[in-house]
Amino acid sequence: MDIIVRLDRVLADRKMQLKELAEKVEISVVNLSNLKTGKVKAIRFSTLAAICDVLDCQPGDLLEYEKND
Repeated sequence: MDIIVRLDRVLADRKMQLKELAEKVEISVVNLSNLKTGKVKAIRFSTLAAICDVLDCQPGDLLEYEKND
């Protein structure tokens, strides 16, 4: 089972750079970059909520489940 992070797609839709999101969410660009590239194993709900608030989206817009075959 894989969870795919679609942060890059939502950022592109909002015409927002990762650095701008990092400043608004008050998280480091490195941590957001790791999230964007799927290099993280977990995310705090508070961080996810802050990202959703800034990007005006739902968690399902950012995360997608893909079943391994």
